[in-house]
Amino acid sequence: MDALSLHDRFLTDALPRIRQDPRVAGVAIAGSIAKGHPDVYSDVDLIVVIDDEAFDRVMKERLELIGSWAALVTGFTGEHVGEPRLIITLVGPPLLHVDFKFVRAFDFAERAEDPEILWDRDGSLAACLAEHPPADPSLDLQWIEDRFWVWVHYGATKLGRGELFEVIGFLGYLREAVLGPLAARRVGAPPRGVRHLESIAPDEARALQATLCGYDRHDAGRALLACVELYRQWLDDPETVIEPRRHAEKLAVQYLHDVIDQAKLTSHPTTDRL
Repeated sequence: MDALSLHDRFLTDALPRIRQDPRVAGVAIAGSIAKGHPDVYSDVDLIVVIDDEAFDRVMKERLELIGSWAALVTGFTGEHVGEPRLIITLVGPPLLHVDFKFVRAFDFAERAEDPEILWDRDGSLAACLAEHPPADPSLDLQWIEDRFWVWVHYGATKLGRGELFEVIGFLGYLREAVLGPLAARRVGAPPRGVRHLESIAPDEARALQATLCGYDRHDAGRALLACVELYRQWLDDPETVIEPRRHAEKLAVQYLHDVIDQAKLTSHPTTDRL
């Protein structure tokens, strides 16, 4: 069975079971399936809307409920992505990733994009979406600018210490929190880390390759400098209105160069490369 028919089979089996619970006001689906372009690697993003008065009790029973709706393999809550209402699961076999987001009927309108309603008990979900347009996710450029040069200094200290795993992880954070969102902004797409950059912003994705590095101190220093250069380039447009932290930028970048120069003086091929 291909993955797309697996999605269909899951929804066909699970939706009637979910509808049997009188506390459920409706079910919607988000993500690539709602947008009409899933692929064989897509997960299923379900929104289960619960009557307000039953919400607290349902929240305590979520894993048990999911187990009655589908062949639950394992699941856990989504605090690590800032969404404790979310249960992230694997169902099957065959294995399928399904996210169940439980929301109050009152909160269903809070969204960045419109989901597709799969079942609406009394029409209230459709009415809610019609009355409240989605809120476009915004990118706070000043928030980033206020922090970016501190982050550059932090990365340089890890490089100076030779903590290359830390540097490699830090570079990933800069791509996720800063450069990926800026790349999406350049093409008018929502800022969502580095998700789908290869397809929505191919030129920027190619440029981001310069921020990758191997387990090598010189390569890591080069990647940090590439992050600085891309940040400068991608903020250099007439629509960017921020208060630049020029003094912090000058000092942090100079510190990074000093660390890189010092690493060159003390480098040894058997210790700087895995």
